[in-house]
Amino acid sequence: MKPTKNDVCQLVTDLARPILEERQLELVDIEYVKAGRDFVLRLFIDKDGGVMLDDCAEVSHELSAILDVEDVIDSYYTLEVSSPGLDRPLKKAADFERFNGRLIKVRTFEPYCDDAGNKRKTFLGTLNGYVDSTVQITLKEGQTASIPFDKIAKANLEFEI
Repeated sequence: MKPTKNDVCQLVTDLARPILEERQLELVDIEYVKAGRDFVLRLFIDKDGGVMLDDCAEVSHELSAILDVEDVIDSYYTLEVSSPGLDRPLKKAADFERFNGRLIKVRTFEPYCDDAGNKRKTFLGTLNGYVDSTVQITLKEGQTASIPFDKIAKANLEFEI
């Protein structure tokens, strides 16, 4: 049976974990997507102080060798290892705790009310904390929002000028 994209991502995550831990790097996200006729395996890594090009190159080199030996992916693919960028995705509870005080954008699966009763799916504002599985935001318009973690479809840092 051919492994699914989720299976590939989980297997690669398991193989990459020791490489990343040794370098005190965090796996922010992983994608295994079709690009034309082939696939692309993308790992987004980060660390305190930011990721350098050498970090990406070292992880790519070591992980590539392991993937060749383990033969996890049975089709042609390209491996890309990079920084998550200025608009880093927020995927885990620890991300919301770590980036407290930063400007974020949150999109919910369905319209959700801010604390003033306005329904919306997109919330832009300052992250004020993560309490009891709820993301607390002071919105650009001044009101606040308390969004349950399980209602979030996508969240990311926003570039501040």
